Amino acid sequence: MTIDLLESLLCTKALSFPPSGEVFWYTSGTVGPYYINTHYLYGSQREAEQLLEMINFEKDHPEFPLRLRERVNKQYADNSIYRSIVDSLVDLIQCESSDEFDAISGGERRDWFFSLAVAERLGKSHLFIFKDLKKILLKGVDIERDGFTGINTLHVADLVTEASSYFRSWIPAVNTDGGTITRSVNVIDRGQGGLEALRLQGVESDALLSVDTSLFSKLLDSGVISIAQADLFEAYHNDPYSAMRDFLIANPYFIELALKADDPKIRKRAELFLEKDPYKIDSKSV
Repeated sequence: MTIDLLESLLCTKALSFPPSGEVFWYTSGTVGPYYINTHYLYGSQREAEQLLEMINFEKDHPEFPLRLRERVNKQYADNSIYRSIVDSLVDLIQCESSDEFDAISGGERRDWFFSLAVAERLGKSHLFIFKDLKKILLKGVDIERDGFTGINTLHVADLVTEASSYFRSWIPAVNTDGGTITRSVNVIDRGQGGLEALRLQGVESDALLSVDTSLFSKLLDSGVISIAQADLFEAYHNDPYSAMRDFLIANPYFIELALKADDPKIRKRAELFLEKDPYKIDSKSV
């Protein structure tokens, strides 16, 4: 990790924190002490959300791969933050990979922010993997929707947590046609076992940055977070379930405030929390 990457994460708010003494509500109805929106490294939250809208709107268009490539190439030329991330991924691949892969692969949607630009820099074809496991190969100006049996890829992803997307979607999609994901390179590793799980399955895996105690120390030393936040982050890193369960039991008001929040997203996530009870807490007693 370089300090430039950490600065990019903070200035784009790709890595963000709640006020001390609070946690974020996640879409799953669980809570956590930080948000990681890796796709903001495209340049900014606004630019990243615009690209997501474009992907959602145009992904079924016959020339979508070409249109997306044109878009990310322009951003690479225009935005220094995005360019530095892509170049760092390329450097990591070139330093530690042989050339024994046929294409760069990326999964719908946020992987494509980085995988397509990396493929361009390496002069490789790009394999788009969709959530329904459909695949499209962009090879120069040609768009191939079949006929790429046995293709071996290096997969570029925005984020790896437990590698569930790899095992549920990306690896099976490539294996279906007799291919293999030989290696994965990720922008961020959340430090929750994903890289290790991939390695156990024979997929060499790396990341530009891992969320770990050294990261928390850097944030604390630079004054970005407080001692209390650093302690909570470390507890969460070591055991997310216990850390957040203990937080909610110690702060019963947090659930009550969320259920009354003005923001409908927060209310919905708090309601989902009550429905799923992910931390096995009797909500009436906290």
